[in-house]
Amino acid sequence: MDWIVSFSSTILIFIAAIFILVTVHEFGHFIAAKYFKMRVNKFSIGFPPKIISWKRRSTEYVLGLTPLGGYVQIAGMIDESMDGSFVDEEPKPDEFRSKPVWQRIIVILAGVIFNMILAVIIYTGMTWNYGETVIPVRSVGGIYVEEGSLADRIGLQTGDQLIGVNGEEVDYFNQLFNPSAITDRDLSYLVNRDGETVTISTPPNFLDLINEEGSFIDETNSLPSRISRVLPDSPAAAGGLQDGDEIVAVNGEPVSYWLQLVNIIQNTEESIELTVLRESGQETVEVTPDPETQTIGIQSPNPGDIFDLDRRTYNLAQSAVIGVTKTSDTFTGIIKGIGRMFSGDISVRDNLGGPVAIASITKEATDAGGWIGFWNITAFLSVTLAIMNMLPIPALDGGHFMFLVYEGITRREPSPKVRMGLQQLGFIFLIGLFILVTFNDILRTFGG
Repeated sequence: MDWIVSFSSTILIFIAAIFILVTVHEFGHFIAAKYFKMRVNKFSIGFPPKIISWKRRSTEYVLGLTPLGGYVQIAGMIDESMDGSFVDEEPKPDEFRSKPVWQRIIVILAGVIFNMILAVIIYTGMTWNYGETVIPVRSVGGIYVEEGSLADRIGLQTGDQLIGVNGEEVDYFNQLFNPSAITDRDLSYLVNRDGETVTISTPPNFLDLINEEGSFIDETNSLPSRISRVLPDSPAAAGGLQDGDEIVAVNGEPVSYWLQLVNIIQNTEESIELTVLRESGQETVEVTPDPETQTIGIQSPNPGDIFDLDRRTYNLAQSAVIGVTKTSDTFTGIIKGIGRMFSGDISVRDNLGGPVAIASITKEATDAGGWIGFWNITAFLSVTLAIMNMLPIPALDGGHFMFLVYEGITRREPSPKVRMGLQQLGFIFLIGLFILVTFNDILRTFGG
């Protein structure tokens, strides 16, 4: 029963995100066409079968059952409807084909522009309402690097302090994992190691390696081996551990980090001797991990109690600047990521996602961050949709744009027959791509 509820909520969240993105995108085309006095025959959100429709003036408004797209049918335009019945007639003043090239280009680009604006608005609104919580790099200190982990394999060492990315020092920890930075082909990190600055380079397939391991480095790698809470009726409680104890050694071996402590406990089946520091001084306790869970019943310290969190609030103007910056970073990161897929640096199979992947990621983001997670992933998907729509594929905005650029340069419109043929090829390609990414999603989801 639980899986039914989870599946239903995933579908509803996915539909909500796609509905917002598609509505904004198609409204961009619609409002631009109306502004230039083009006749819009149909404004549809979703594909057939039709749920509801109504007509106002010359436009039919439709809500379709399939929430994977939408379209605006503009009179005198060869689009995905493949309607070319008008090509032998004289252009009418309110048709797409009778307008100047520059106006038609604006109409074609309007959907993409509105998606980018939506991302800016979302990021701006989130920043204005919730502000930002950032962690100054200098307050994080050293990190724990597990032997054999990805961090270990690229050359990071326990005790290293991350201070910069791609040759530049940063002020805040989150800047180390900026989308624009981590998709750079020559991604490298600056670390402070025993007072010296060392550059740690990453391999070209670094993003694939992160996907394989499921993690890299975050602020939890810097948490000290201090207990925030001892669970009642646990091995730790039975052994005499107390809230606030700092464990400095296990079986005589020094430890400094929480993940280091957890790693030792999870790989120990027998009783362990813990050296702890508390207000009364240094003491030694013996604890036997639970044989089923391989834990002793202690909770990690709260990052907010360890690091000097910088809680920032912004006015609307400042939030707008941050909104534009985040949108720009997201845009750059996605473009770099696509480029690296084409160059073969990272796996297409592991990084190209379709509707199943989008639904899963949206649900995970919402579960982790509530409305904040939902709106953040919606902004990211809005930028993604804008970029994908501008690919030079007939049937996408990018394909229409290329036709118009050709017309603007040569002063000659491509023949309707050529455009119809390329539109059909583009449509077939997109159907094939949709099947491919959906199949790829299913394989990834079910471990194929």
